[in-house]
Amino acid sequence: MEKDTIAAISTGMTNSGIGIVRISGPEAIEIADRIYKGKESLKNADSHTIRYGFIKDREETVDEVLVMLMKAPRTYTGEDTVEINCHGGTYVVRRILETVIKYGARPAEPGEFTKRAFLNGKMDLSQAEAVIDVIHSENEYALKSSIGQLKGSVREEISDIRNKILYHTAFIETALDDPEHISVDGYGETLEKVVDELIERLKKLIRSSDNGKILTEGINTVILGKPNAGKSSLLNLLSGHEKAIVTEIEGTTRDVLEEKILFGGLCLNMMDTAGIRDTEDKVEQIGVNRAKECARDADLILYVADSSRELDESDRMIFDYISAGKTIILMNKTDLNEVITKEILQKELERHGISEVPILEISVKDHKGMEELEERISEMFLKGDISFNDEIYITNLRQKDALIRGCESLEKVLESIHMQMPEDFFTIDLMDAYEALGSITGDSIGEDLVNEIFSKFCMGK
Repeated sequence: MEKDTIAAISTGMTNSGIGIVRISGPEAIEIADRIYKGKESLKNADSHTIRYGFIKDREETVDEVLVMLMKAPRTYTGEDTVEINCHGGTYVVRRILETVIKYGARPAEPGEFTKRAFLNGKMDLSQAEAVIDVIHSENEYALKSSIGQLKGSVREEISDIRNKILYHTAFIETALDDPEHISVDGYGETLEKVVDELIERLKKLIRSSDNGKILTEGINTVILGKPNAGKSSLLNLLSGHEKAIVTEIEGTTRDVLEEKILFGGLCLNMMDTAGIRDTEDKVEQIGVNRAKECARDADLILYVADSSRELDESDRMIFDYISAGKTIILMNKTDLNEVITKEILQKELERHGISEVPILEISVKDHKGMEELEERISEMFLKGDISFNDEIYITNLRQKDALIRGCESLEKVLESIHMQMPEDFFTIDLMDAYEALGSITGDSIGEDLVNEIFSKFCMGK
């Protein structure tokens, strides 16, 4: 790692109340002292204190500031760190950064502060990746999961599994080197129990990645229904503004409208689609085809059925795209005279060989049924409330891949045991698992991958 001093804006380039320019490295305090004018020199100030003064470029006063001084090793990066808190106008923040660079720092690369924290042993790689997850969190569940990883929940679990693997590998290696004093007779049975337990723990983490994806990326949700069933009105209600045009004219929505909605603590990537029906309008037909494509790839389908009109061929076309486990039927317009009932819809589902699809009565016009819809979505995708006390959720595809590789290596150990192979065969696959899991925490990872991971971070972090 280069031992130069880096600087960047840590608060983003938007006008705000305050802005922060962060400096980290061996000359951080000295560089800050060259441009800081206050009652005393920063070089003589105590660590973890704040000083009031001004930033000056020679005789020119750039801004009135508060300077936070933090000396190594008790800092985020493990290096001397200075944070200049200034007024938050984009020009003044950029002007202070330019001054810091002029007097000896260099611009930080994306994620370089966190990269230095990792390389200096202030956090492992799973915690470093959790930093960016915290920044990108868009709902309560994603934030809590990321905070748990930042505190070391993934690191602790992976470290415990790796320690068990290393212990048994070392025992076998030692026994093979000193067979007169250490016997491995029958050790395969002991190892089999241990490996079975470790595989189950890894599979639990792998399974958690499904929830982890939902937490971080959101639920791809498609609204289906025939024209004028209330699809666009539902989108507008859930989004809180007039996202979609609503008229009494059939075929108003001709393309897929997308909106990211926070609903019940989860993020729904909502897609309002063209009303599904047979049409001679070429443009509308393109919209209908896109609606069908979205339905095939969706995590969740909200089928809006118009309870004030009889089921027709358009509704029956929609039944070909819904399935149990990812569909909720919403009987809309219950404020009007109901022509279809839950029983009618249930019979239609049975005709199409579909069972166990929840049917909710709602009225978008009167804002009714939204609480029950929220509960149903939580039940479908989170199986109730998520507990963050002891549960770990893998939200990172790279970590999931490492878990799968580790699990596969341990399963090869079981195969060797069952085939009564020599004990040194066990250690080969045990160490493969050890190395695969080490890539999660950064204990066994190449420089190129480290650079790739941190390049995805925002500037100033």
